[in-house]
Amino acid sequence: MTASAAIFPGQGAQEVGMGKDAAEVCAVAADTFAQADEILGFGLSQLCFEGPAERLNATDIQQPAIFTTSVALYRAALDRKKIRPDQFAAMGGLSLGEYTALHLAGSVPFDAALRLVQRRGQLMQQAAQSSPGGMVSIMGLTEEQVLAVCERVAESGRVGPANFNCPGQIVISGDKAACAAAVRAAEETGGRAIPLDVAGAFHSELMRPAAEELREALRATEFVAPRVRVISNVNADYHAGPDEIRDWLYRQVVNPVRWQECVQRLIADGCQEFWEIGPKRVLAGLLRKIDRSAKAVNVGKAADLG
Repeated sequence: MTASAAIFPGQGAQEVGMGKDAAEVCAVAADTFAQADEILGFGLSQLCFEGPAERLNATDIQQPAIFTTSVALYRAALDRKKIRPDQFAAMGGLSLGEYTALHLAGSVPFDAALRLVQRRGQLMQQAAQSSPGGMVSIMGLTEEQVLAVCERVAESGRVGPANFNCPGQIVISGDKAACAAAVRAAEETGGRAIPLDVAGAFHSELMRPAAEELREALRATEFVAPRVRVISNVNADYHAGPDEIRDWLYRQVVNPVRWQECVQRLIADGCQEFWEIGPKRVLAGLLRKIDRSAKAVNVGKAADLG
């Protein structure tokens, strides 16, 4: 029997209208959004369902919004028997999605996880405003070539890998001048470089102030060992106890997301079917580039609930 993994999207997966159709047809999904509104003290559901896009796209809003939408869709899929409670051998998520995985694996309650994700978004936005930076997607170069590009432009500022997404696609992050220089250097090396429309230099040292303040919030949050294996972005290893969870989530803010390695580890450990639960289909696209033999199933809209 093929083992399955549940995977959850991160920042950038938001879109106006996400979760609305699921909430309209499934009371469990509607209740999840209502719980989030009550916990946060404002209408997160309205921002998810109606926008405006510029507010939903803000880091401090999109993180709790994507988290809540993913949880609502997961609960709705359980309610509709699209998935089973014991179906998944492992869980994982891209950046923010790791928090979704930890919650749904039983490590942290919904209210505590939502408040933590909200705080994470606020801190990352503050750090981005204090230290303006950028991110660049580089395609067609190896990890070694990308590292060489970053070293080559070091005189222009701090820059380094932020996301190892899939073969041939690495995102770098850092000071704006260094990112601009890296675009030229990557193209001169034979790659293709696209500056990303993001609020800041995520998963880089420019996020250090956010990481240090988030560490305090993590210390104040009660975690337990997950019931289902949850893979960590920072090292493609599985979370164990509370102290490890806190440390790895702290490190995640300023270290690269090793998504390709996470998926490869899950496949090596027997997972051949990946259920992407959340808005859009970003992770399914990356999965095809990592291993075309792995099967992707999406649960992102009411129509996917069966």
